[in-house]
Amino acid sequence: MSAPATSPRAGPGLWPRRRAPLGALGWCALAIAGLVALPIAAVVVALFGGGTATWSHLVATVLPAYVWNTVWLLAGVSAGVISIGVVSAWLVTAYRFPGSRVLEWALILPLAMPAYVMAYAYTDWLQFTGPVQSGLRALTGWQAREYWFPDVRSVPGAAAMFSFAFYPYVYLLARTAFLTQSRSAVEAARLAGYGPWGSFARAALPLARPAIAGGTALALMETLADFGVVSYFAVETFTTGIFKAWLSMGDLAAAAQLATALIGFVLAILVLERWSRGAARYHSTSLRAPLSPQPLHGARAAAAFFACAAPVLFGFLLPAAILAAIAVDAGPQGWAPNLAALVANSVSVAAISALVTVAAAVVLGYASRASRSPLVAGASRLAALGYAVPGAVIAVGIMVPLGRLDNALAGWLEAAFGVKVGLIFIGTVTALVYAYLVRFLAVALHAVEAGLAEVRPSMDDAARGLGLGLLATLRRVHLPLLAPSVLAAALLVFVDTMKELPATFALRPFNFDTLAVAAYHLTKDERLGEAALPALLIVAVGLVPLVLLSRRLMAIAR
Repeated sequence: MSAPATSPRAGPGLWPRRRAPLGALGWCALAIAGLVALPIAAVVVALFGGGTATWSHLVATVLPAYVWNTVWLLAGVSAGVISIGVVSAWLVTAYRFPGSRVLEWALILPLAMPAYVMAYAYTDWLQFTGPVQSGLRALTGWQAREYWFPDVRSVPGAAAMFSFAFYPYVYLLARTAFLTQSRSAVEAARLAGYGPWGSFARAALPLARPAIAGGTALALMETLADFGVVSYFAVETFTTGIFKAWLSMGDLAAAAQLATALIGFVLAILVLERWSRGAARYHSTSLRAPLSPQPLHGARAAAAFFACAAPVLFGFLLPAAILAAIAVDAGPQGWAPNLAALVANSVSVAAISALVTVAAAVVLGYASRASRSPLVAGASRLAALGYAVPGAVIAVGIMVPLGRLDNALAGWLEAAFGVKVGLIFIGTVTALVYAYLVRFLAVALHAVEAGLAEVRPSMDDAARGLGLGLLATLRRVHLPLLAPSVLAAALLVFVDTMKELPATFALRPFNFDTLAVAAYHLTKDERLGEAALPALLIVAVGLVPLVLLSRRLMAIAR
């Protein structure tokens, strides 16, 4: 008698697991992942398909400046977000001082302030004719060229804008890490003779290292993706170079070559973040006993309050106040005349993108849960990589395949039916929504997967026992339970879409401006009075998810 066949994946005493067929849901998940990967693949392919004349010119003239400025920006932003985010997270977690309850949620408010909006406000405030230098001259009697004042439109100025805008990524992850640490590690350091900051440096900080590295990586990827700040400050980086090669030189292949180099920076950040952990382990081996906040009084309480209040002041309150003052001074007659159309365009494209992106995230998340195919699980992980790709790279990657598809369709329609059509995908909202899907699918997928993780597998088994198929189980069991997660995902994608500038700037249809694009154009033309209200509206929309996030953060802290 021959021995029964066994699966190499089957453990002793277990029946071998049979691989389930992909089904329609699995194939849809693979198609979505393919759509997300297509722009990145197109950029890499275009790297080898273009000429070398423009690239040689770029290498000989501006490429060293792109590399140098990008490296300095990343170094400055790393130092800024780590110092601000880690110190503030530790202070509001380990100590109690006047205002700490308010500051622990207010410290995330700069997430609602896009970096380019902050740059607009500070440029008006700090320029030669602005209130700061005007007040300094009135106070001292100095004239032009008789004093030195730092230029905000510089690499250090851009690094400062990014640091104040992106430090909440480090703050949120570091604070969560500090909240979940056991106090036994800190107490052991204090028993060893270390003071408060010695215990922090020797015990709490090393345990939070993965969270800090992850938050810093997010901040650096957002820095690489920026177009508004570096363009407005005239800082030459890869993002500005991509648009110059594409729009000014008309060489999409050269833009793709620069975009590939930018992807190399993103990959380097991800590799460094993973390499920084090494083989170390950071989990606690003792039972979790949360830190007991220690009260601070006198000068120490004042210093802690200033250290935590300064990021909120300079990262949110001050730029919002500057823009509000500019908008009030301009009055209704000085506001953008097409403000209603800008709001309608921004809200409509953001709503469509949120619906499409959340629907794709639900398909990916549920297919990964229901299917036993490692191919579907890998597709889900592949689709999440789009968030790490800058919007400028996505725009270039979408232009290449969709442009060829448009030309092929136009040729076929004219040959088959004698109908001449223009661009069907490029130059329409379709390309814009596609870019938002690639860019923000990971945001929605994370929220949907978190919601699916809370649904017990026994509910799937019970639904199938009652004769429900996969789609019926999704519709009647999972979607009602996923409603809060789906709503949160849609809200996050909506807000991110409202703030996105590079992809919108490159792919928007003709005569279709959003609040972000209008604010950028108006400030480039030094019409900040007209740009102030659109910029403030972007900030106001961004406050909505932050209120929900702060409430959840406060619940965790309690």
